[in-house]
Amino acid sequence: MLQEKLKDYNIILASKSPRRQFLMKELGLDFEIRIKDVDESFPKNLKGKKIALYLCKKKAEAVKNELKPNDLLITADTIVWIKNKVLNKPADYNEAVKMLQLLSGKMHTVYTGVCICTLRKTKIFSVSTKVFFRKLTEKEIHFYITNYKPYDKAGAYGAQEWIGYVGVEKIIGSYFNVMGLPVKELYEELMKL
Repeated sequence: MLQEKLKDYNIILASKSPRRQFLMKELGLDFEIRIKDVDESFPKNLKGKKIALYLCKKKAEAVKNELKPNDLLITADTIVWIKNKVLNKPADYNEAVKMLQLLSGKMHTVYTGVCICTLRKTKIFSVSTKVFFRKLTEKEIHFYITNYKPYDKAGAYGAQEWIGYVGVEKIIGSYFNVMGLPVKELYEELMKL
């Protein structure tokens, strides 16, 4: 259905995330992947969803000058927000341990910013999801990081992996947003084109 709606577009996903690529395929879309290395720094005054919105737009701007008239570009950025602080991708094992210790036994918010753009227009939106973790043991944290190496994931975890199965007590909002792409909201926005 969506594929038919977008048949005149060449869809580009500017993301190396295997989860985003999987979710786009599950939406029934044919797309090409175009990856640019983008500096993911942001102004320090930004908080919460504004960081995700800023970064998805920054990722789109890195590719936008290459777009042709029938191209449709999709970019996204997901952050974990807890105690007025952003958790990006962990740099190493020790940082991953610290992140999971911080998330353990608490609620945090996952924000994903999504940018859909063509040469003529740009639409940016964000989705938030509340995630509640039970108290994790040190052994569980070390087991997960050693076996799943979550260095490419904001907050050092994937809800679709072992830690999500045993550690996530409750999710309020979109599960797919926590995976990195709010599929329902993306679908709705693409259907409006």
